Amino acid sequence: MTPEQLKLVLETALLCADEPMTMNDLRRLFLEELSVEELSEALSQIQADWSDKGMELLELATGWRFQSRLSMREYLDRLTPEKPPKYSRAVMETLAIIAYRQPVTRGEIEEIRGVTVSSNVVKQLEDRGWIEVVGHKDTVGRPGLYATTRQFLNDLSLTTLQELPMLDDASAQAESVAQRVMEFEGEPIAAPEDFSDVTDVADTSAPSVDAETDATDEQTNNEKTND
Repeated sequence: MTPEQLKLVLETALLCADEPMTMNDLRRLFLEELSVEELSEALSQIQADWSDKGMELLELATGWRFQSRLSMREYLDRLTPEKPPKYSRAVMETLAIIAYRQPVTRGEIEEIRGVTVSSNVVKQLEDRGWIEVVGHKDTVGRPGLYATTRQFLNDLSLTTLQELPMLDDASAQAESVAQRVMEFEGEPIAAPEDFSDVTDVADTSAPSVDAETDATDEQTNNEKTND
């Protein structure tokens, strides 16, 4: 098989795929045995071929996929006028804390934010497929340890957590993660059941506490004061 034929097969399969394709998936396209190096070289060439087009080939946490470039959003949005869901500051700060300090308990999140984390905030992130319980802390009550999922990485077009922005100003971390999320395009991708490839970045400084919280946080704290 010539290099051009190899690229053609890979390109076709990736364009037709409904979800990211792993190297094993791509190798199964061919009868002959192809090395990872050969596939990687072909994928790099495809990326170069599409460098000036409206779509790009990206390597994500769960494999390779084509997706539209951010510059095409204003045009594609005209086909689907539905607005993406908007998340409160409390949701985004909670997500940022989990992303930068995982694995982390709900109590630790509350300690960092300085306010109670409502169940609705956690549920929104779980329903979106961005966080999950990956274990339990060996302490009183064995609270759940939250971490981000591979779907979170896919939706932000990342391969590992170490690609999250390393910011000198810790107060900007929540806003940075929020901005990346809001720039996400495309349909949700099913998250794998395991969490073995996620890197622990607990040494990164945590997002700051902001005075502005969502209505749920304010109501919860008011109830505590009244009691």
